[in-house]
Amino acid sequence: MTKNIFTGTMPALMTPCKADRTPDYDALVRKGKEMIDAGMSAVVYCGSMGDWPLLTDEERMEGVERLVKAGVPVVVGTGAINSKSAVAHAAHAQKVGAVGLMVIPRVLSRGSSIDAQRNHFKAILTAAPDVPAIIYNSPVYGFATRADLFLALRAEHPNLIGFKEFGGKSDLRYAAEHITSKDDQVTLMVGVDTEVYHGFVNCGATGSITGIGTALPKEALLLAALSQKAAAGHAEARMRARELEEAFGVLASFDEGTDLVLYYKYLLVLNGEEEYRLHFNETDELTDAQRNYCEQQYTLFRTWFADWSKQGGVIAECMS
Repeated sequence: MTKNIFTGTMPALMTPCKADRTPDYDALVRKGKEMIDAGMSAVVYCGSMGDWPLLTDEERMEGVERLVKAGVPVVVGTGAINSKSAVAHAAHAQKVGAVGLMVIPRVLSRGSSIDAQRNHFKAILTAAPDVPAIIYNSPVYGFATRADLFLALRAEHPNLIGFKEFGGKSDLRYAAEHITSKDDQVTLMVGVDTEVYHGFVNCGATGSITGIGTALPKEALLLAALSQKAAAGHAEARMRARELEEAFGVLASFDEGTDLVLYYKYLLVLNGEEEYRLHFNETDELTDAQRNYCEQQYTLFRTWFADWSKQGGVIAECMS
C-alpha cells in the first residue's frame, strides 16, 4: 500500500450533544463538512477529542457512518477497553468506506505489556487491511510504541503507514529519528497543537491532527502552511510561523491538559455553536475561572491575529 492520505491538517472532531445529552449527529456532520470546506484534508473521529470512552460502540459507529455517507473523509479512532471492540471499529471503518484508521493502544488490562500491545495492534490492522493506518502514540494511553515494535508491525501489515505523535517535542524527535525517517513511505503526523512548527520543521512531519483547528481552522491551516514552507528553508516563513505559534501558545496548550475537550467545546460555543455547550457527563464543565481565562485568551488571540495577518508577504501567500 503506497497511498498516503495522512497529509495536510485534520481536525479531531468532538461529539456535540443534544439537550438529552445524546449525540447530535446532524451537528457532527455539519461540522465535518465545514472543516473540509475550510481546507482540511480529512477529519478524525472518535479519538480522545470525540469522547470515545463516553460513547457506546454503536454510537461511535453511527457517527462514522453518518460522516462517510455525507461525503466527509474520515479517519476512525479505534480506542477501546478491549481488543474485540477495537477490532469491530476497524472492521466497520473498512466496511463503510473510511479513509484511514488511528490505531490506539490497548488500555488498562495488560496495557504495559509489549506482547499484549503487539497482538492488539495486529488484530486491528488485520481487521481493516485495505485502510491506511497510523499508530497513535500518547502518554495518556500509558504505552510508548518504539521503533522495534512499529517496524516489526509494518513488515507484516502494509496498511500501517505512519505514526501520530502526541507525546511532545522529545517524542516527536524520537519518532522522526528512529521510525519515520527510515522509509519515505512512512509518515509522521503531529498530534499536539503546541508542536506543529517543531514537527514540520525539525521532524519531517507530513501533516497534523489538530484540536484548536476545530474553532480556528483558518489560523491552524496557516500555521501548518507556514511551517511547511519553513521546513523547505523559507526564512520569512520560519519567522512568521514562530510568531503565530507563540501567539497560539495558551489556546494550543489546552490540547495538552485533562480538560482539553471542555476547553475546545467552549471555544466553539464562543463561536456561536450552541450544540457544543453540553457534555455527556453532567458534571464535566469548566469552572467560572477557567471560562473567564479561556474567553480572555481567545479574545486576545483573535485581536492579535486580525492585526498581525495584515502584514502581507508570506502570510498573504499562505492564506490565499
